[in-house]
Amino acid sequence: MSDHRGARILLPVLPDAHYLTEDKGHDSARFRDALASRGIEPGILSTKTRGKLLPYNRHLFGERYKAENLFGKIKDWRRIATRYDRCAHTFFSAICLAATIIFWML
Repeated sequence: MSDHRGARILLPVLPDAHYLTEDKGHDSARFRDALASRGIEPGILSTKTRGKLLPYNRHLFGERYKAENLFGKIKDWRRIATRYDRCAHTFFSAICLAATIIFWML
């Protein structure tokens, strides 16, 4: 299933928002229309196959980029990437520890 189909399925349960940032995998006219019908401004990068580049809020997209980079750095920790911990609370503790150390090292 493509990203924008899955996102369209989850759209009814999203909390109220004014803006939604997504990557190029969610760039479709139907998904943009579904967001607009809920009053949500789409912050989706345009794909190369789209004829023209559509505008998006660079500042908010930059904030999303920071969060994605943190998740990428957390996945560098082997025990988190492979999910060695069987208990959810232990796994969550490992994520918190990794995020704290990553933040401290920056």
